[in-house]
Amino acid sequence: MANWFKPKRYGYGATPVSWQGWALVAGFVGAVLFLVWGLIGFDRSEPPGFFNLIMFFKFALLLVLALWLVSKRHTDGEWRWRWGGNN
Repeated sequence: MANWFKPKRYGYGATPVSWQGWALVAGFVGAVLFLVWGLIGFDRSEPPGFFNLIMFFKFALLLVLALWLVSKRHTDGEWRWRWGGNN
């Protein structure tokens, strides 16, 4: 299995190191922007409906979960809190 991410030097999580990792992050950003455009809209003349906001947060949570699972699976090393250095 290819490693698309490496653990961050500071904090928790990982950062992309291959084109596949960057493509995954770009796809995530694109999907969130599509959700904003499709469910909330960019029209500021009236606020979005309650149903649209609930659906936005539901799908956004699913996207974040999918990004987290895939990136954790394709990370070279474990995810834990790091304080810098070579650990």
